[in-house]
Amino acid sequence: MTSIIDASGALLGRLSTNAAKRLLKGEEIAIVNSEKAIISGKKSSIKNRYKKKREIGTYRKGPFYPKMPDQIVKRTIRGMIPYQTSHGRNAFKRLKCYIGVPREFQGQKFENIKEAEKQPIDYVTIEELSRSLGAKI
Repeated sequence: MTSIIDASGALLGRLSTNAAKRLLKGEEIAIVNSEKAIISGKKSSIKNRYKKKREIGTYRKGPFYPKMPDQIVKRTIRGMIPYQTSHGRNAFKRLKCYIGVPREFQGQKFENIKEAEKQPIDYVTIEELSRSLGAKI
């Protein structure tokens, strides 16, 4: 049974830590509406931080940092999992992130994470951030 988490209005860090813990325990997790998750802080500083992450490395060797919102969420969760061990890699394979709600999950009930639902004053949605990185959503 897959747990379906709705990321709408959820803080990215809090959502990610919750998902990472549950993945390591053996749950399968699907995150929908990943473009509607938010990052708290000033828009300019957040966008600059993510642009710098994209510029690091070379186009051949990496490190490669994603532009698309679902991949940004997935990469954030990957940072909270020991993905280079077999236990962590298996946990990471149980994670699926989606932009919007796919057909297979329409009409189902989504889970909201209470700790992640705080409304900061300054924030950026993942969709806005990925557009500034050059993604075509």
